[in-house]
Order: sequence, then C-alpha cells, then structure tokens
Amino acid sequence: MKAINRIKANEEFVLTVRKGKTLKSPSYVVHFKKNELNICRIGLSVSKKLGNAVTRNRVKRQIRAMCNSLIDYSAYTFDIVIIVREQFLKESFESNKITLKNILSEIGITE
Repeated sequence: MKAINRIKANEEFVLTVRKGKTLKSPSYVVHFKKNELNICRIGLSVSKKLGNAVTRNRVKRQIRAMCNSLIDYSAYTFDIVIIVREQFLKESFESNKITLKNILSEIGITE
C-alpha cells in the first residue's frame, strides 16, 4: 500500500468514523465514506488490547497485504477505516481475508 493510499491524520480518522457508515464482523469494524479524491484510502487501527507492538505490527502488515490483493485503489473513491477486533488473532489469514473481502463487497469495492 503506497503512502498516498493511507489515512494517517487523526482528523481524517475521526471524520470517517463520525460521518461515514459502519459495517461490523467478529474480526473487524469498518467505517467508510465517499471522498472527493480520485483514490481509495485505508486507515488501520489496532488496539493495544490485541498484544504487544510486534503483534500489532504483524496484524497491520497482514491487513495491508489483504487490501493490496483485494482493492484497486485508483478505481474507487472511498476513505475506509478498519478497526481490528480480538477475534482476528484467533482466525487464520485466509479466513480473515475472506471476511474482509465480504465486507468490502458490501461497500461495493470488490466483486
């Protein structure tokens, strides 16, 4: 995921969470809203409840890899904030990827 496709500023996270719509699953809470840019941007939030820094960074790397394989960033204009839940650690990479793909298809981003 390129830096241009990431949401980093706290104000943008808050705006997406407050003004956007929400979809929930056992592993994720996904907030999304349309943006005025010509790209799709992703923001990740992994709580300290999930584990130490090594665990949280591994989870973020996995989600970025999932998003890169599922999303064409130039084809959609959404801001998406993905909040990871504890159930994520109990599931396999493939089942987490399928769950994320189902959520993104509900939004209208993947087939």
